[in-house]
Amino acid sequence: MSRYLMIDFGSTFTKLTAIDTETEDIIATANHFTTVATDITIGYQNALKALYQKIGEEITFDKIIGCSSAAGGLKMAAIGLVEELTVEAAKRVCLGAGAKVELAFSHHLTNRNVQQILDKQIDIVLLSGGTDGGNSECVLYNMRMLGERGIKLPVIYAGNKDCQDEILEIASQYEMNVYVCENVMPKLNVLNIPSAREKIREIFLKNIIEAKGIKKIETAIDKVILPTPESVLRAAELLSKGYMHESGLGEIVLVDIGGATTDMYSMCSASAKRSDVVVKGLEEPYAKRTVEGDLGMRYSALGVLESLTVEERKLIDLDEGVDLVKELTYRHENVDTIPSNDHERKIDRIMGQICVDKAMERHVGRMEEMYTPMGMLYNQYGKDLSKIRYVIGTGGVLVRNDNPYEILKKVEYTFKKPLELRPTNPRYLLDADYILASMGLLSEIDPLLALKIMKKHLKPIGGGNNEPQQAPQTTFTPPVANKCGCC
Repeated sequence: MSRYLMIDFGSTFTKLTAIDTETEDIIATANHFTTVATDITIGYQNALKALYQKIGEEITFDKIIGCSSAAGGLKMAAIGLVEELTVEAAKRVCLGAGAKVELAFSHHLTNRNVQQILDKQIDIVLLSGGTDGGNSECVLYNMRMLGERGIKLPVIYAGNKDCQDEILEIASQYEMNVYVCENVMPKLNVLNIPSAREKIREIFLKNIIEAKGIKKIETAIDKVILPTPESVLRAAELLSKGYMHESGLGEIVLVDIGGATTDMYSMCSASAKRSDVVVKGLEEPYAKRTVEGDLGMRYSALGVLESLTVEERKLIDLDEGVDLVKELTYRHENVDTIPSNDHERKIDRIMGQICVDKAMERHVGRMEEMYTPMGMLYNQYGKDLSKIRYVIGTGGVLVRNDNPYEILKKVEYTFKKPLELRPTNPRYLLDADYILASMGLLSEIDPLLALKIMKKHLKPIGGGNNEPQQAPQTTFTPPVANKCGCC
């Protein structure tokens, strides 16, 4: 028998999950406001004290490991050649590794671009560009630009492999901290993520958690081993695919509404689901994550309002006399605020709905009509999520709200956005115990146990009878077109 303690050092709260391998279940959970601005161990010790009050101080743990998005998480800049290709490929590598893409640049860097990297206090730069044997001039120019401006933070080179020797020469000339890995796009429209993603994780463990003051927590625990978003991604992929004899849930969408960002995860094939559809654009991974840094419940509360059009603001259901700008500003300035009455919960619910709707709009694929001699056909850009089986929600606003379904259902198809390939008939599950990040950590030790616990603890939610409300059966109904395609 073993007992494990999994810790998520979040941007707002530090969350603890105690696990017993004999009962194959969670012993207890606890949390406390994250104190990374002063000493991260204070928040951890307070959460640990609350945990021991539930389980008794005589319990010891065989392993204590953590993930972290505290101190702003892992901030990266993605640099590529063509915005729709190598820049997008670099962004997907960063997001898949649990990072937040603060900056993305295409073609040749300018002095202003490099200054932005410095001003934003970027943790890692991912430099890509050119397929293998393709363009080399641009990546070499950008590497020299970084060197001449004195960039000393870690730079991962994941571009045209034919340039690797010259990249290392420039790095040596300017005494840069450069790591070389495989090209993120060795062939046109072909992604190669694992090498660069593993390098990001390696740098995170060696450099970033120490630079952010998080490494000192390792005097109290075994190790911080992952960025929190990557831990959630691993949990979601395990939950989708299953492990050994334990089946998964199939194709899923996971929404993580945090204080600083809203992260959207989709676990499904990117292939076309209809014969009259052609998939276009960059290859989509089975496990995809996008992060919206302007959509959050506390740190990014003001971005929630800015994401709305004038017409969308008019449609918000506010009580008479309520000033939404004032409400969101208060939350932005008081990030430890927890709703204590119906009014505050309603404002948080409205914010959560906006976060979910906008994050899904940016994550999901869409259709584009195409007239041909054979009639109407359709190009699909991005993922078709219309047939996913489950939508899973996690985050404080969902756990603390009396109707999380009203927030989560904003992922669904709407006639107002007919070309978006949103979910149409999903079931809804809630991470009511706030355990997904911890289960990603546990999957590094015992994936089968992590899967069993997730399936046991995810709570079904839905309409008034706790069943998923039925949505339209199809996301996209093509208009009837003349066979000849000429009118």
